[in-house]
Amino acid sequence: MAELESPGVMPKLIAFLSSLLERVAESNDQSRRVTTQSQSVSVFHGLSRPTITIHSYLERIFKYANCSPSCFVVAYVYLDRFTQRQLSLPINSFNVHRLLITSVMVSAKFLDDLYYNNAYYAKVGGISTKEMNLLELDFLFGLGFDLNVKPNTFRAYFSYLQKEMTLVQPLSLVVVPPRSVITFNDEEASHQKQQQHQLAV
Repeated sequence: MAELESPGVMPKLIAFLSSLLERVAESNDQSRRVTTQSQSVSVFHGLSRPTITIHSYLERIFKYANCSPSCFVVAYVYLDRFTQRQLSLPINSFNVHRLLITSVMVSAKFLDDLYYNNAYYAKVGGISTKEMNLLELDFLFGLGFDLNVKPNTFRAYFSYLQKEMTLVQPLSLVVVPPRSVITFNDEEASHQKQQQHQLAV
């Protein structure tokens, strides 16, 4: 989409996505402490929380991955699909970074004609190549290999992000409480219906 190529759009998109993922991770961290609901530990979970913020991590991926801007929208679609299919693995502060690097890498491989190999993405993500390979495999199985994103689905997700980006003020001035996000599947997007779901349960 031409809108993604406009200067200033990617920094806003990265700021909004990181803000969204931070809210979801914090919300799931809190609900994990409060409830006795079990959450599975997966290959995406680190032993401790990474010291790099989600925003800085996304900026790093954007700077070094050199993938098309569309990859970030498709990575968002993949994260949404993953969390809808893997209900026992909600996004939290222990797994969000690994999920991000994996979703962007998989979207770059699916969308772009030229992309870096797993070893390069591992360096960008601060993990080993062996771990990157394992994360990719687990992510693909977690998605059920459902990688195709139809144009109407892409437009629905991008339109949502665009709308939200126009509403977001500078992040340092705003404290936004956790809330659910609007997600779409292919059937809903084709009928232009919106249904509200939680990004992570």
